[in-house]
Amino acid sequence: MSRTVIQKRIFGTLRWVIIAVLIIATVFPFYHMIQLSLVPIEQVLLHPERLWIPIQNITLQTYADVLTPQDDGGQGFAQFMLNSAIVATATAAVTLVVAIPGSYAVSRLKFFGRRQISALFLAVYLFPVIIIAIPLFVGFSALGIRESLAGLVIVYIAQTIPVSIHMLRSYLQSIPESVEEAAMVDGADRARILWKITIPLAMPSIVSTGLYVFMIAWNEFLFALLFLAADRDQWTVSLGLSQLANGIEVSKTVLMAGSVLLTIPIIVLYGLAERSLTEGLTNGADKG
Repeated sequence: MSRTVIQKRIFGTLRWVIIAVLIIATVFPFYHMIQLSLVPIEQVLLHPERLWIPIQNITLQTYADVLTPQDDGGQGFAQFMLNSAIVATATAAVTLVVAIPGSYAVSRLKFFGRRQISALFLAVYLFPVIIIAIPLFVGFSALGIRESLAGLVIVYIAQTIPVSIHMLRSYLQSIPESVEEAAMVDGADRARILWKITIPLAMPSIVSTGLYVFMIAWNEFLFALLFLAADRDQWTVSLGLSQLANGIEVSKTVLMAGSVLLTIPIIVLYGLAERSLTEGLTNGADKG
C-alpha cells in the first residue's frame, strides 16, 4: 500500500476515535446527572458505581422535592424557574427590539464615526462585569429597584445589547444590498424595508441572537446574587441551584434534579429553533 492510502486509513480511524471521545465527554456528564436525579439517595449510597438505573429504582420524588414550595417542605424551584423565565424572556425581547434597528443602522446607514461606534459596541462587552457591579448596586439601591426582577432585567439588557448589535451587524452585512435597492426603486422607505425585507432575511441570525441573550439571562449568577439574595421569592434558578449546592442537608440527587431543570429549557429551545438557525433565507431573494 502506498503512503497516501496508509495516511488516509490512519487519519480516518483517528477521526472517528476523536469524535467518539468528544461525544462521550459531552454526553456522559449529562447522562450521569439525569441518572442521579432519578434514583433515591439510598440507592446511590448502596451502588455508587452503577452506570444504569434498574427500572424498579426509578423515582420522580427528587423532582417533586425540588419543585415543591419551601413552605411545603420543598426547594421552591417552580418559582425560581418562573422568575428566570420572566427575566430571560423580557431581556431577550427588549434586547432584540433595540438591537435590530441599531444593527441595521450601523451596517447600512452612512454616518460619521460608524466604524468607531461598531468597535465601541464590542469593546463595551469586553469589559469585566465586576467593574460595574458595585456602581449598579449603589445606584439601583438609591432608585429602589435593586431587589426586583425589573432591575435585573435592566442590567441584563445593558449587558447584551452591545454584543447583540455586533452579532446582527455581521449578518446584515452579508445580505445583498441590491435586495433593498430594488425595494427602494419600488418606493419602499427604510422602515418598510427593515420590517418587510431585512428582518425576514435575517431571521436565522435574529433567532440565534435571541437564544444567546436568553441563555445569558437564564444562567447569569453574579448580578442575581448581588441584587436578589435577600429576597428568596425573587430568586432565579441559577441562584437557587447555588443554594442547593451549598446546603449540607440537601442530597446530591436533589441537586442533580435542580441541575437538570436548569439545563433542559435551553436544550428544548435550541431544539425547537434548530430549523430557523440552519436554513438559508436569502436564496432566490435577489432580483435578476
